[in-house]
Amino acid sequence: MFNMTNEELQNKQALHTATEIQQQPEMWEELRTILSEQRDIWNPFLTAIYEKHDYVRVIFTGAGTSAFIGDTITPLLRTNHQKQIQLDSIATTDIVASPAEYLQDVPTIMVSFARSGNSPESVAAVKLGKQLITDFYQVIITCNKDGKLAADTKEDTNALTILMPEKAHDKGFAMTSSFTCMLISAYTLFTSNNLDTNVIQAAKKLIPSIPTSVKNICDFDWERIIYLGSGMLGQLSHEAALKMLELSAGKVVALHESSLGFRHGPKSVLNDQTAVVLFFSQDAYTRKYDMDILREIADSPVKPKIIALTTEQNDAVETLADWTIPVSAGFNIRTDDFHAALLYILFAQSLALQKSLRLGITPDNPSPDGNVNRVVQGVTIYDYDK
Repeated sequence: MFNMTNEELQNKQALHTATEIQQQPEMWEELRTILSEQRDIWNPFLTAIYEKHDYVRVIFTGAGTSAFIGDTITPLLRTNHQKQIQLDSIATTDIVASPAEYLQDVPTIMVSFARSGNSPESVAAVKLGKQLITDFYQVIITCNKDGKLAADTKEDTNALTILMPEKAHDKGFAMTSSFTCMLISAYTLFTSNNLDTNVIQAAKKLIPSIPTSVKNICDFDWERIIYLGSGMLGQLSHEAALKMLELSAGKVVALHESSLGFRHGPKSVLNDQTAVVLFFSQDAYTRKYDMDILREIADSPVKPKIIALTTEQNDAVETLADWTIPVSAGFNIRTDDFHAALLYILFAQSLALQKSLRLGITPDNPSPDGNVNRVVQGVTIYDYDK
């Protein structure tokens, strides 16, 4: 696994993280079956809410990586829903700090993403929703059946809990399996589409090839990394950057931006010790903007290293990038960027793991001093009485 034995990974305190990255295709397969078998539960629950109200607001929420699930999936879901359903992604950290700015008294489904289900902000966001919204419904998408979010919905007829496969409850510090499984769940529930099985097969083929690619990339000793993408892939870049920041314990400056937005100031981060990872869209129109920023960075007076992720081989991209990773070559995955995103994030997680090991950090617990924790600590929740 990752060109190391389990004993070597254990000694480097990387076994959990490596396992949880590698196991994801199997987790997706198991989850696809779970969601299909439970369709007669979740589909009527959601349909009844839509039919009861002329207008429904859906808020995807969570903190950190869990918030980025909503950020990533919302642009795609908006193209799949009718006008009477409004979809928003709002972090629990924003809702809890400023509830009046984010919660309105309209029929609302709060979709909470949670690995543990015990984060103080996640619990508080639900409490605020119940306090401020008359017609309040919940969908809890979580990895922990014993977490507070799941436990609190057991007797609530206006709430539904969707549990991820047991192994998706990551033991490592960084969310990997949990992120992709919860992302797939949101896609399935709010499009009613099953995950394309071709993406599972593509992932199974991709994962064994990743260690060699990331080793070669990490042979270039970069100290900064920027992730770029357009549309939902621009939002995915936030999660990719966070994985690098977390697993490098902050030793690597990790940023994210949209392909078009990068020119507007963030481009100043580039120097000769920078790696740029570009997530190419499958949409022909959107991809023109990805190509433009690739050309611009390749022609930059400074010489960052460029890693281009595409779904298929592309000669023009390969000419300009230092490394081109075709993530689904040989498999005809669906052309929405959701399926590409699942494969792109596998690579980003693996790159962060390899960089962490190169820096001598312990990926399963990159912050042993407790500066940051697997479940956030030190949060005071105040009563809201306005």
